[in-house]
Amino acid sequence: MKRPGYWLIMALLLAAPLGGAAQQVDSSMVRKIRPAPREHKQVIVPEEHSASKALLWSLIPGGGQVYNRQAWKVPIIYGALAGMGYLAYNNYNNMVKFKDEYLYRRNHGEATNLEGYENYPTSNIYSLYNSYNRNFQLMVIIAVGIYALNLVDAYVFGHLFDFQIDDDLSLSIMPSLQPLPSGLHPTVGFSLTF
Repeated sequence: MKRPGYWLIMALLLAAPLGGAAQQVDSSMVRKIRPAPREHKQVIVPEEHSASKALLWSLIPGGGQVYNRQAWKVPIIYGALAGMGYLAYNNYNNMVKFKDEYLYRRNHGEATNLEGYENYPTSNIYSLYNSYNRNFQLMVIIAVGIYALNLVDAYVFGHLFDFQIDDDLSLSIMPSLQPLPSGLHPTVGFSLTF
């Protein structure tokens, strides 16, 4: 005779393939969920600040200052260059006016060409010409100096762009021995470190 557990084991073994097939049918009917595609985050890498780029940008007056994020300097640069340009233009026109008057007097026997300067001697007209000529040259030199200062400013601040200035400053005082040049005993003093 067969044991009662035998029928139970046989029933389970026969039902196993049917349960697996039923599971396959059920899983095929269920919509497969795909994982959402990963979003690529944009990582912004800061561009390295370059002093040579600041110098190249400053070939246009004020361009290096804008590159260094110091745009407040641009009106100062253009104001100084415009002021020197105006003064150079004014001095140049007066220089030409007195040069023409001087040459006219030399070629026409002390006759005058300018109104209001009839009583001025020729030597004074020549002195006025020299004065305006010097002033014109000085204004041109100062304008070139302002332009050069624009270049130097952009280059120096391009180097110092990433320099960290911290509000936490300290001062330390330490005792120190200072040697004397004569070779005698050293002197006691204090060393200050900021």
